[in-house]
Amino acid sequence: MKRCHYILLFATIIFFTACSNSKYLSQNQELYVGSSVKIKSSAKISKSQEKELKSQMNDLIRPIPNSKILGIRFKLFVYNHVKQPKKNKGLKYWLKYKIGEPPVIASMNELNKNSAVLQNRLENRGYFHDTVMLDTAVKDKKLKANYTAFIGAQYRIHNVTFPSGNDTLSRMIRKFTKGTLLTKGSPYDLDVIKNERERLNGRLKSNGFFYFSGDDLLVNVDSTIGGHQVDMRMEIKPQTASDARKAFRIGQIVVYTDYNIKTDTSLATQPVENLGGYKIIDSLHKFNPAIFSRTLIFKPGDIYNQNKHNLALNRLVTLGVFKFVKARYEKADIDTGDHLNTFYYLTPAKKKSLRFMATVLSKSDNTAGGQLSLNYLNRNLFKGAEQFKASASVGLQQQFSSEENATTKQFGFDLNLAVPRIIAPFKLNTNSGFVPKTVFDLNYQLFASDTLYTLNSFTDSYGYSWKNSFQSQNDLNLIAISYVSPTHIAPAFQQELDTNITLERSIEPQLIIGSNYNYNINTLAHTNYRKNNFYFNANIDASGNLISAIGGGNVNDGKVISFFNIPLSEYIKGELDFRHYYKINKNTSIASRIDAGVAYAFGNSTAVPFIKEFFAGGTNDIRAFRSRSLGPGSYYAGNPDSAFLPEQPGDIKLEMNAELRTKLFSIVNGAIFADAGNVWTVRYDSTRPGSQFNSNFLSQTAVGVGVGLRFDLSILILRFDVAFPLRKPWLPEGSRWVIDQIDFGSSEWRSENLVFNLAIGYPF
Repeated sequence: MKRCHYILLFATIIFFTACSNSKYLSQNQELYVGSSVKIKSSAKISKSQEKELKSQMNDLIRPIPNSKILGIRFKLFVYNHVKQPKKNKGLKYWLKYKIGEPPVIASMNELNKNSAVLQNRLENRGYFHDTVMLDTAVKDKKLKANYTAFIGAQYRIHNVTFPSGNDTLSRMIRKFTKGTLLTKGSPYDLDVIKNERERLNGRLKSNGFFYFSGDDLLVNVDSTIGGHQVDMRMEIKPQTASDARKAFRIGQIVVYTDYNIKTDTSLATQPVENLGGYKIIDSLHKFNPAIFSRTLIFKPGDIYNQNKHNLALNRLVTLGVFKFVKARYEKADIDTGDHLNTFYYLTPAKKKSLRFMATVLSKSDNTAGGQLSLNYLNRNLFKGAEQFKASASVGLQQQFSSEENATTKQFGFDLNLAVPRIIAPFKLNTNSGFVPKTVFDLNYQLFASDTLYTLNSFTDSYGYSWKNSFQSQNDLNLIAISYVSPTHIAPAFQQELDTNITLERSIEPQLIIGSNYNYNINTLAHTNYRKNNFYFNANIDASGNLISAIGGGNVNDGKVISFFNIPLSEYIKGELDFRHYYKINKNTSIASRIDAGVAYAFGNSTAVPFIKEFFAGGTNDIRAFRSRSLGPGSYYAGNPDSAFLPEQPGDIKLEMNAELRTKLFSIVNGAIFADAGNVWTVRYDSTRPGSQFNSNFLSQTAVGVGVGLRFDLSILILRFDVAFPLRKPWLPEGSRWVIDQIDFGSSEWRSENLVFNLAIGYPF
């Protein structure tokens, strides 16, 4: 009965909303509520082909009706029920014009135009003898348009000929016909013809034809040969300029390194430095000329190539030292033949910058404090486009309570140098379109609490960063050193460490000396309209292997290699993260993720360092469980009668996530999600029974679901999620599914199960 009441209430809301939306229209107006497309073919047509045609035709129909949320035109409802504001600001204006949406009124002129547009589209797809009929249906002042397309067989390509002349341009075009998009038997499609012209234009532009354009090609189509077939004849337009018919080479290459709109670009008045065929104009000697011999692609005498032109511009931009980059080509004097003089106009970015930031905070545990940070950037440290970043921060927090007063001090600095080339005795295979970098990084952090401990943390790395494409990134650290040393542990805190091995491990002394490699590819790095996109990240991290192999460390035999009285960590760790994004329509998509990793300690170590282990639960993880508190395995770190103990590490992780994302209104997006996974240990852990990975790992998988709101503020995404568990792996087998215990009306259930997450950005 309760469900029936809810259904009846929902139906009543829909009914009155629909009625109230149409009553605001004038006597001669109808609300346009959408359209339908039917295809009636006299020839056989496949279901997939019919579906594709309908989809294309639906995308062309205008106008777009008022949007719906759960079948309700909510935006239109808001627009109709909010009174006209007196000013172009305030709450009423925001509700009516930002949240609300004016009614889309049906117009027969627009609908008849659609018929012509749809018929034209069908002809462009090879349906030359088609007719599109329009019919309208009106009910309760709401109009729906119904289009019916009567089509015959689709015309197909019978034969294609290309320019047959003996001139340079015609011969070059025939050279590129092997990869033509116009193949015999393929359906006639105007878009394919356009793409073929652009394909040839790109190939010609990459072979010196600088002045050529795809518009210089004309495709004549003969549809009278019968059998629903066409012959195509590609020709060069007679009016094509003579320069467009010739291949050009690169002449002089001139680089203005300090260009602005007032710069004198007359070579006769400029001090010119010649290096490797380049003329460098740098009167203030801001840059080492070797930058340009490494960065630019063209050399004098090279055939002009549009791809190399784009690569050179991209390399100049990715150096990070120029604010604006522009290239210009000019036909050289007639005495030099068919050559193009090339001019690069480079406007340097501000070389140095200094940023100061102050932060003040207050916590609910009566802690107050702040932090000061200073960041320095030099974009051209040694005149070779070396980027040097230095940052330092200092912070102080004071807790005032009736029990104790605690003081926490923090200090840290980071030095980072990125050199735009590979400094190594070996060669890395990098894409010439992106400038590779050698990266040096040095970091130190100090954390000191008078009631806890003092922790010194030092990290140092040397490696390389390079891209294979716009979508992929490689990072290789040949040497990565991490040193962590706790001192001055307070007696009271030491007592906690003595009884909590997980807490003790979180601040144990650590020395990591190894290498790591990370590969990342993200198809969303470039804006595209594909329905399917993906993200993939692979990471491998190893420590102590070479040193231990030389020294022969073996903790099981009592032979441990140590530096500064700290055992060297020896382990290997790998992790794979795959994400898939499926676009249902422009406002709705499905995102999914699989994340798996394993870490294994051996030789000099019995356990992987705490900072290198895996954790489960949290805002970007399994959201129905608190951060880093889930597992490992069926182990539970707390119970209703004791304090909950977070930070539960594991050596193996498996996680799966799925999320339906949709736009609700304005800047507000919604999501429904499900998360599953856990972490496990490789070895048996007597302090955490049930934590070891075994063949029954699936029965120890946690499952949670939830809903969320995301506020797209342009500069960031503010995310609010609420989730609750469906499966708790620490419960006895047979009782782990807790779906039957869900009770939103119970305050006790809500306090024990609802987990709220506030974060910035999407979880994956």
